[in-house]
Amino acid sequence: MNNILKKFRRLGYSLVPTPIHKLENLSKFFGANIYCKRDDMTGFAFGGNKTRKLDYLIAEAISQKADTLVCVGANQSNFCRIASAFGAASGLNVELVLGGKKPAVNTGNLMLDYLFGAKIKHVDSEEWDVWENEAIKLSEELRKKGKKVYWMPIGGSTTTGALGYVECMSEIMDFSRKNKIHFDGIVHPTGSGGTQSGLVVGKKLFGYDGKIIGMAVTKNTRQLTEEVITLSRETAHMLDTEIEDNTVIVDDNYIGKGYGAHTRSAEDAIKLFARKEGILLDYVYSGKAASGMLDYVRKKHFPKHSNILFVHTGGNIELFK
Repeated sequence: MNNILKKFRRLGYSLVPTPIHKLENLSKFFGANIYCKRDDMTGFAFGGNKTRKLDYLIAEAISQKADTLVCVGANQSNFCRIASAFGAASGLNVELVLGGKKPAVNTGNLMLDYLFGAKIKHVDSEEWDVWENEAIKLSEELRKKGKKVYWMPIGGSTTTGALGYVECMSEIMDFSRKNKIHFDGIVHPTGSGGTQSGLVVGKKLFGYDGKIIGMAVTKNTRQLTEEVITLSRETAHMLDTEIEDNTVIVDDNYIGKGYGAHTRSAEDAIKLFARKEGILLDYVYSGKAASGMLDYVRKKHFPKHSNILFVHTGGNIELFK
């Protein structure tokens, strides 16, 4: 771990550093140098980017002597799945507030939430603010009953959670130095903003001079850019540095009809990754981000012979919902 982060508590359930390797077949197919940071292989509870955040978040919860975690997300939330596993492994009760109608059959992430022993409340709404308000109300009710609650917003996107992707940026820079490969662009899905905020702060701390491009999967460019700037500033302040607003790049052209909605371009990207590289993506996050990255390559948004890094944030359990 980078010395900058050593002062922060971390559980270490994530199996990091995750590998980076060239996607040889896709690179030949598109005439580009495409690499992949395999954060789908962080190991714990089927892995994904949320394990990095939760290593820091749950360590903070334990340091605050919490006995109950309250988490919020959609029915197929990757964050809630992994938080449920962290709670089970750490001896903490887990209460989930999940948005969307309660399904007739528990599949994918929801099936795993129950397997890990989480208690679940379904909220029949598609609005994130409604979900979070219900989670806050639940937290207050639990505190009145004497529980010591550690509440986490959607995606665990707080300054503490963002540290996981400051750490990831350190790994990317270590790989670049050791292998003498400079990445001209780093592309990843951005939803609640924590992953992108951590990468942006890491860019400043470790001297990365390429572009970090967040492919939006939830909100429009303006709204998500503002949220990432705010969280990046707060995280940077915690690490005694500052970031410039123009380092935040968000592209909302690949969302489709909205969060969780399938798109043809994501379906095509998922098939290409599966059939060219044997790598599984999902329809909500990684598939949409990959479709954006491949579209950038097709349209020559990256100069010829550029090295492009795709951060695979996991989420492929969604394929089995």
